[in-house]
Amino acid sequence: MPATRIPGPSGLPLIGSMLDLKRDTLQVYLNARRDHGDVVRISAGPPGVRAEFYMVFSPEGVQQVLATQAANFRKENTIYEEIRQSFGNGLLTAQDGDYQRQRRLVQPLFTRRRVDGYADAIGIESEALAERWAALPDGVVDATEEMSRFALRTVARILFGADVEDAIKAVRSSFPVLGNYIVTRGFSPLRIPREWPTPGNRQAMAAERTLYEVCDAIIARRGGQESDDLLGLLAAARDEDGEQLDPTELREQVLIFLLAGHETTATSLTFALYLLGMHPDEQKLARAEVDSVLTDGRRPQASDLAALPYLNQVLKEAMRLYPAAPAVGRRSVAECTVEGMVIPAGSDVLVAPYVTHRHPLHWEDPDRFDPDRFTPEREAERHRYAWFPFGGGPRACIGQHFSMLESVLGLAAILRSFEIETVDTEVSLGQGITLEVKGPVRIRLTPR
Repeated sequence: MPATRIPGPSGLPLIGSMLDLKRDTLQVYLNARRDHGDVVRISAGPPGVRAEFYMVFSPEGVQQVLATQAANFRKENTIYEEIRQSFGNGLLTAQDGDYQRQRRLVQPLFTRRRVDGYADAIGIESEALAERWAALPDGVVDATEEMSRFALRTVARILFGADVEDAIKAVRSSFPVLGNYIVTRGFSPLRIPREWPTPGNRQAMAAERTLYEVCDAIIARRGGQESDDLLGLLAAARDEDGEQLDPTELREQVLIFLLAGHETTATSLTFALYLLGMHPDEQKLARAEVDSVLTDGRRPQASDLAALPYLNQVLKEAMRLYPAAPAVGRRSVAECTVEGMVIPAGSDVLVAPYVTHRHPLHWEDPDRFDPDRFTPEREAERHRYAWFPFGGGPRACIGQHFSMLESVLGLAAILRSFEIETVDTEVSLGQGITLEVKGPVRIRLTPR
């Protein structure tokens, strides 16, 4: 018989786990699995506005939520609604017929062959990054800031081509404002209407206008003219019925690609540098592999991805320990059973890569950095959903190959030019739209 009472932390009498979640959300998740098992109920907030959600930690349970029972778990929670309100109904947030139509239009632009064509843009930005770093007087940089800048410039160059600078300025000023706004509203038990002229609402609306105006202006300038950048390909895309994206849909897809395409990759690169800077032996192995492939100072190419297996393993291990999406939410349509536990209809359900990637039944010494966990042999032995930084099932990330290509080629260019030492070995983390890094992650770069 399925269990109808799901265990979980009791928290404080009137507010449950609210203070603990505010203090350290990710630690609450880790403690919940340790103390209560693989399906856990968490309550937070005072009576009347108390939020209750369920967390699923085992790979088997994650597979049920994201894949085998995916039709019962929809993107209808408050975070997705807030993203939809700010960035539009793009591929990340769309559902049902909207999602299917968008996926059909966009999928051909993310085939492996098409994505490999973006390698030159990655190489251009990697070279510019290395040149700028080489000129630094003390060689110390904040990896979080630098990788965010690099990933944004790369995805913007791929999206906008010659219009890259206009887009970058708007994104760098607006995304932090909107990110904080979305997270604050998404986790608040009481959300005032966006139309009310509060300081927070007005600041967010101004940020939205800045983004919309820049994207709309770039789209309008194109005037239907063909171009080889991703925006041009999106504008020219047709489905089997000859339908295409209208200007508003184009803007919404562009904004979602900017959001999902730079913050996630920036997180992976930040923590790959952070971990290599603390593990010199693994750094030497990675650099030796890079030196054997990138001979004569040439620019990294898409074909190098397969020739850098250890660097791929480093990135995967960084994404295991520090997944860009530490928790992913859904809402159940009907009552269902997950791992022998009954989850009611209309429940908020979270799967947490940050916790599952540390599950002691699937990862030996889970907090240790060990790229050899991702040799082909060891990957084949592991449950498909023991590692899922790109999600899974029918809503798996469409940009998986692009993210790995950018991360591996970017990291290769950095290791070819610099030795890395981590300065800030203790890093405080939190949960925002993506993994939140509280404070700098400084590394020291020594030119080779």
